[in-house]
Amino acid sequence: MFLEPIISLFIIRYLRTHFQTRTTMPKWEKLLIGGMATAITVLVASVLVNDDNLFILLVGHTLAFSLVYIVITYPEFRSAKSFIYSVIPVLIISLSVTVIQTVAPDFYNSKEDFFDIAILFAILWVVTMWMITKRQRKALEKEREETARLHREQMITEKIKAELELQVADRTAALTLQKEELEKALSDLKATQSQLIQSEKMASLGELTAGIAHEIQNPLNFINNFSELNAELIEEIKTAIGKKDFEEVQHLINDISNNEHKINHHGKRADAIVKGMLLHSRSSGGNKELVNINELADEYLRLAYHGLRAKDKSFNATMKTDLDQTITTINVVPEDIGRVLLNLINNAFYAVTERKKQQPQNYEPTVELSTKKVGNNIELVVKDNGNGIPDKVLDKIFQPFFTTKPAGQGTGLGLSLSYDIVKAHGGKLLVDSRYRVNGNSPTDGTSMGSASSGTTFRILLPASA
Repeated sequence: MFLEPIISLFIIRYLRTHFQTRTTMPKWEKLLIGGMATAITVLVASVLVNDDNLFILLVGHTLAFSLVYIVITYPEFRSAKSFIYSVIPVLIISLSVTVIQTVAPDFYNSKEDFFDIAILFAILWVVTMWMITKRQRKALEKEREETARLHREQMITEKIKAELELQVADRTAALTLQKEELEKALSDLKATQSQLIQSEKMASLGELTAGIAHEIQNPLNFINNFSELNAELIEEIKTAIGKKDFEEVQHLINDISNNEHKINHHGKRADAIVKGMLLHSRSSGGNKELVNINELADEYLRLAYHGLRAKDKSFNATMKTDLDQTITTINVVPEDIGRVLLNLINNAFYAVTERKKQQPQNYEPTVELSTKKVGNNIELVVKDNGNGIPDKVLDKIFQPFFTTKPAGQGTGLGLSLSYDIVKAHGGKLLVDSRYRVNGNSPTDGTSMGSASSGTTFRILLPASA
């Protein structure tokens, strides 16, 4: 009978295919190869003997049942149990037939058809289960492939995640460093800006102080001169009294009295100047006050002029004023608007001085200051006939730290601060300029340019605030 070795070969092939023992179970692969050799030997022996040799039959049954036992016992073959269970009936029937043939051959011969049908159905059952398990095996292989694919994807994902986390950490560290550098740079910039603003304020204060000093110098000169003259007259009175020339004494006393009146007059004039300057220069904490804008503008024009004269005796310029006397008072922070006026007027004087150096003949440096009411605004105009501002820089003059003056002569904050001050008052600071190119005719800096070169700054402030 060839059934047992064939079933053994079938089981071995199933196990090798189902579990891929060549790669996954190398030890079991060797045992299965040995079992395959034994099954082939039994099969060949059965063919050669061509008889139901009991020994060959027992070897075939032993091999087949040994394979069944291995699959059922060892956990690594667990997924093959359902198929092995289907093989057991055919092996039991085959073993029973072998025993009956040996013990009761007459009975076997009488029931041979029955035993053949039983073996046939058992074999059909094995084939059916093999087909089912084959389909299950394919599903399992597909599941394994999917699991392996997911595992590979997970590994790749984890690797990419690790790389991304490393990149994020590196970039975060770089951004943190950049942030620290930017914060330090910003801190340094703020410190520098504060220093420059303080320098600008100190420069304005110096110019203002020079103007004040010049304003009060004249009355002080009168006071000193008349005081010295009175001291001389007193000595003359003593001499006249010694000579008993009382008519001369009376005449000298009248002169002293007149001088005292003049000393008092100029003393009051100096006092008024100091009080006026304190009124417009004291720190008010940014509080608005009702101020006569005409007086404020005229005072800062004179202060700017005398301040420059105190620093440079050769400086000179014509000053023209056109102040609208219908304007009474407006509500502003006087020291802030004074700083704006002082800055614009000083810039105007600087512009005409520079043109005078380039054009010493047939040129009269002139700065004009005017006020007028325009709708609901008060307009203050500072105009000069200097060289004007080039088109390429006209849009930049209100930017912080931008200046056209040589190094050391300007911080570039004057117009920027002036712009901010006027804006804080709810007003506007506008500029109109015509530029004089290399001593030739001027070109328009804006559409409002005048016939000659020069620059005009207009301050528009609300008439009521």
